[in-house]
Amino acid sequence: MAKKETVSEDNQRLDKWLWAARFYKTRGLAVEAINGGKVHLNNNRVKPSRTIKADDILSISKPPYEHIITILGLNKQRRPAIEAQQLYVESEQSIAKREILHQQLKDQPLGFRHEKGRPNKRDRRHIIKFTRKS
Repeated sequence: MAKKETVSEDNQRLDKWLWAARFYKTRGLAVEAINGGKVHLNNNRVKPSRTIKADDILSISKPPYEHIITILGLNKQRRPAIEAQQLYVESEQSIAKREILHQQLKDQPLGFRHEKGRPNKRDRRHIIKFTRKS
C-alpha cells in the first residue's frame, strides 16, 4: 500500500495555495498555469501537487506581468482578498518592474496596441476598401 503524504500545518499543495492566495480564480486555472510552466518554485518548474512552506520563493507569470513573491503563510481556505494578501510579500524589484511595464504599456500610442479578436465595423470597411483597390 502506498504511503499517503499528510498535509500538516507547515506545508500545503501549491495549486491550493495559489487559489487561496487569489492569484487564480479556480484551482483548475492554477493547475493549468503550473503545468504550462507559468509558475516556478525556487526557480524550478514544479507539479501542482508539490508541497510548499513558508519562506519559499514563487515566480508567477501572468503575461505581460511577472510576480516574484515570498510565501509568508499558508491558508487552507479561500478567504477575503485582504487576508489573502497577508499570505505573501512581493519583492521590491518585482513591484518596480511591473510598474515600469504598466507605464510603458499605458504610454503606447493607441494604434500600436495589439487587440485580440475580430475586426470591428470600421476595420472591416478599411479592409474591404483596401482589397477592392487591387
